[in-house]
Amino acid sequence: MLGDIWNFLLYQPLLNILAFLVSIVPGGDVGLAIIILTLLVKIVLYPLSQRSIESQAKMNLLAPELKKIKENGKSKEEQARLTFELYKTNKANPFSGCLLVLIQIPIIFALYWVFYKGISFDGGLLYSFVQAPEKVNMFFLGALDIGQKSLILAVLAGISQYLQAHFMPKPPSTGEAGSFSHSFSKSMHFQMKYFFPFLVAFIAYTISGAVALYWITSNIFSVGQQIYAKRRHN
Repeated sequence: MLGDIWNFLLYQPLLNILAFLVSIVPGGDVGLAIIILTLLVKIVLYPLSQRSIESQAKMNLLAPELKKIKENGKSKEEQARLTFELYKTNKANPFSGCLLVLIQIPIIFALYWVFYKGISFDGGLLYSFVQAPEKVNMFFLGALDIGQKSLILAVLAGISQYLQAHFMPKPPSTGEAGSFSHSFSKSMHFQMKYFFPFLVAFIAYTISGAVALYWITSNIFSVGQQIYAKRRHN
């Protein structure tokens, strides 16, 4: 039952879009189709992701005020009330990023599953109005076989992930230096910036060049979005 819902809502639509794109791009280049598909998904999710980035930027600006509230010695209830009023006044939502993550997770997994299964357009999963591509070219730009492991694309995926983490707004830390919250925030930021890119490169290399290409495109789009959001607030 759950598998049927997964196929109906996510896997099958993405597979059909990819099949359509492969049939219209020059030479049936699957790599170009993956880039276009990734950009389409990012554009659909753009309003949510942009709201999340802007909310994070607001949270950073409010960090000094939040720290003052915690240090004023008032009761927990009074601190909660003042914090809520601060968020409301500045139209900041600390949970906006969670909604984006919850929406993106199933879409990302569906995309990975499309690529992981070897990008096959057989098996009766195509809609009646979508024809299977006459030509399926797994050599991206005629050079890189994205159906196989690609060290070059895996390394580029790791680099793009580092850049994405580098331009991401640093999460505010309202705790004192040496406190658990301060240490946890600092550790998470360090791991996202330096450890996660290696993990992304490893996963991308383990699965296929198609996944790596998706990750590269997604990260480059996110970097551009973060730079744009930063310039808007400067």
